[in-house]
Amino acid sequence: MRAVTIVDGALEFQEHPDPEPGHGELLVGVRAAGLNGADMMQRNGLYPAPPGSPADIPGLELAGEVAATGPGVSRFAVGDRVMAIVGGGGQAELAIVHERIALPVPDGVGWSAAGGFPEVFTTAHDALFSQCQLTLGERALVHGAAGGVGIAGIQLAAHAGAHVVATVRNPGLRDAVAEIGASCGVVDVCEPDAFSTKGPFDVVLELVGGPNLATDVQQLASGGRIAVIGVGGGASAELNLLTLMGKRGRIHGSTLRARPLEDKATATRAVERSVLPLLEAGSVEVPIAAEYPMTDATVAYEHFAGGGNLGKIVLLA
Repeated sequence: MRAVTIVDGALEFQEHPDPEPGHGELLVGVRAAGLNGADMMQRNGLYPAPPGSPADIPGLELAGEVAATGPGVSRFAVGDRVMAIVGGGGQAELAIVHERIALPVPDGVGWSAAGGFPEVFTTAHDALFSQCQLTLGERALVHGAAGGVGIAGIQLAAHAGAHVVATVRNPGLRDAVAEIGASCGVVDVCEPDAFSTKGPFDVVLELVGGPNLATDVQQLASGGRIAVIGVGGGASAELNLLTLMGKRGRIHGSTLRARPLEDKATATRAVERSVLPLLEAGSVEVPIAAEYPMTDATVAYEHFAGGGNLGKIVLLA
C-alpha cells in the first residue's frame, strides 16, 4: 500500500507493507481521511502516535470499505462501509480498525463527510455529554466554533436543547456558522471578545486554550464545567482560584487519541446511539472546507495551517 509518510518533518507518499488484521480487527480500504490538528503536531514531532499505531503515518479518522476481517470479527463483513477514529495510520490506502470502534456509514453519506465525521463528533459528544453532562435548557459556550470539533459541538449542543453561544474569529465565517447552528436550535455566534457579555455558562467547550481560560471561569454559572480539548491559542493560563471555588466550577482536560480501546469503544457506542441517527437523517452535517488527494497531502496540510476554514479538510485515496 501507499501512505502519507512523515520523513524528517516533510510529507511523502510512500510504499509500505500492507497491514494485516488481527483478532477483532478490520482491514479497511480507505476512501477518505479527515485532517486534524493532531496530525499537524505529529508532523512537527510534538504528538507521537500511541503504541500500536504507525509512528510515521498520520491520520486519526477515516472512512472506507472493509477489505478483510481478522479472526473473531462478528459485526462487519467484507464490503461494508465503515468509519472510525484510529490512533494513527488513517492517511493511507489501507488501515487497521478494531471493529469495536468502527461505525457503519449511513446510506446517503458521502465519503468526504464520513471521513471527517468520527474524530470531531466523537470528541465533541464525549466532552459535552459524557464529561460535562450537558442537559436540556443549559447554556453552553463553544470556542473556535468554525473548526471541525466546534461545528460538531454547536450542532450537538443545540440539538440537545441547550442555548449555545459560539465564538468565531474569522468574521467571514460567522454567518455560515450561524446558519448551521440555526438548523439545530438556538445558537448565538459572536466574535471572540464578545463572549464575556453573554454568560453565565453551564458548560464551556474550550478549543482555543490559555487565552480564554480566565474569562471562561469568570463567566461560569454556579456548578459550571469547562472541558479543555484544544490549546491552539496557547497552553498556559493564569487563573484566580478563588473565583473557581466561588463558582463551584470544574475544569478538566481531555484527549481521545491515547485512550485505551475500552474507553474509545464506550465513546463510539455513545455516538452510534445518539449522533449517528442525526447524521443519517441529515439533522447534523460535516461541512467540508476542501478535498485533496493523498498525493497532495503537503498542500492540504498547508491549507489547514493557514486557518480560516469552515469545517473539515479531507484527504481522498
